[in-house]
Amino acid sequence: MLSCFRACLLKSKDSHVLLDPGGEGRGGSDPDVRVLFWPQAEYGNRAMDVARIRQHSIGDLPRRTAARYPDKLAVRFGETTWTYWQFDEVCNRLANGLVERGLAAGDRVAILSRNSHAFAALRFALARLGGVLVPINFMLNPQEIAYILRSSGARALAVSDEFLDTGSRASALDTPVTLTLRISQLDDLLSADARPPGSAVASDGLAQIVYTSGTEALPKGAMLTHDAVLWQYVSCIVDAEIDASDVILHALPMYHCAQLDVFLGPAVYQGATNVIASAPAPEIVLPLVAEHRITSFFAPPTVWIGLLRSPLFDQLDHSSLRKGYYGASIMPVEVLREIKRRMPDLRLWNLYGQTEIAPLATVLGPDEQLSKPGSCGRPALNVETRVVDDQLNDVKPGEVGEIVHRSPQLLAGYYDAPDKTAAAFEGEWFHSGDLATVDEDGYITVVDRKKDMIKTGGENVASREVEEAIYRLPQVSEVAVIGLPDPKWIEAVSAVVVIKQGQTLDASALVGHCREHLAAFKVPKHVFFCETLPKNPSGKILKRQLREQYQSSGSTAATGAAG
Repeated sequence: MLSCFRACLLKSKDSHVLLDPGGEGRGGSDPDVRVLFWPQAEYGNRAMDVARIRQHSIGDLPRRTAARYPDKLAVRFGETTWTYWQFDEVCNRLANGLVERGLAAGDRVAILSRNSHAFAALRFALARLGGVLVPINFMLNPQEIAYILRSSGARALAVSDEFLDTGSRASALDTPVTLTLRISQLDDLLSADARPPGSAVASDGLAQIVYTSGTEALPKGAMLTHDAVLWQYVSCIVDAEIDASDVILHALPMYHCAQLDVFLGPAVYQGATNVIASAPAPEIVLPLVAEHRITSFFAPPTVWIGLLRSPLFDQLDHSSLRKGYYGASIMPVEVLREIKRRMPDLRLWNLYGQTEIAPLATVLGPDEQLSKPGSCGRPALNVETRVVDDQLNDVKPGEVGEIVHRSPQLLAGYYDAPDKTAAAFEGEWFHSGDLATVDEDGYITVVDRKKDMIKTGGENVASREVEEAIYRLPQVSEVAVIGLPDPKWIEAVSAVVVIKQGQTLDASALVGHCREHLAAFKVPKHVFFCETLPKNPSGKILKRQLREQYQSSGSTAATGAAG
């Protein structure tokens, strides 16, 4: 007997049969099943109706939450507040207003802005009309932004006034952008129809293209579908214990998938209250925690350390904080102990992942912080993770291997890059590019970036991209860019340079050159000069040896350290 909650479609030669449990008419051998015959010609419309009824997309979340908590505070940014009922209506009006401006399902829309209530509304409005979100790091220069606009095929760019000049210069560099939306003027779109837009959005439809720094000079666009992101939301809700009672402060940039999809999305799904900040500076974060009785906050270790060192930490009340999250790099054990001592009621989670898995992959919970220091934990709810050798065999405990995943959260592929997609999914597992060990209890510890990614201040920097910029200097013979431990940045971008014989170059000139060609967070913080770079017999530069050599030097020994 079929469950009364199950229905399935059966196809015959001339008709389609819907087995409708518990209906009035009975058919077949099961008395609980009503059989409806649909003529072949009508099946297409009926199937479309069923698909629309079953629709589950990112854009549906505010509406469903508004039905449960219509009068609950959903979003606060500065003096602007929206209940969930209001937030849902704003998303409808924005979606319809964008359609009136000529946008349609499938159009790529890039956002270049700091955090705001408008960013949050745009995120869900785009999903609701079937548009594809392309979030852009506002610290990139016009050339870097233009590459993303061209690569993604972005038709529109939503930009805040702060970055209007940068966005305009980027759009003019042979990009497909035909529509610029000033975020400060989005109120003009709110006169549009408040009813839901007519777009049907498939769960397996493309929701966003998020550009990962990768390990190459040019970033890759990870294509994430609605269902991939929603499966990830479920992992976050369960493993990070996100619930409707939370008052979450969103201070890290929403262009980054961590703040956008590990916290904002699941919080809206659950019906939590979202307080949005423009930046994670202590002078912004700590007053907001005190004023709005924030209970939940995410930041990389660099920000947590900044909060602890701020004079405001002991002046303002942060006792409401109950859930703390960090990621992007490992929290030093000494800092974990300090947090425990100074914030005894705060529970901490370490969340590890990457853009391609939407992004949560593994979790280290509150009770494991000091018993498994340095570990990124075990796989999240909807993720299967292994640490393997080059033949995809599980490594023994303590041995180094690559982290690989299987999960419905994973990207559908890299946009317009089939070769890179095939390489990433080689052997029917997704290859993360991170090297790690696993212990007897299944806890994973990342030990290196397989392709020398540097994680600095919560941002990813590809060493090769910085090296390519430095190689443009005619005086440079060789260069290796590495990440070195740093009390502020956790990892500081550091360049080890060999100058051509008979040439001269100082650190200030090198740093100035990099500032002209790279985003500020990619510019080396330290510059070292040497006569040769260590290499293996095949000629590969031994970056691990360089890290060991210059780590002991400390930042004071770095020649021409950049601020």
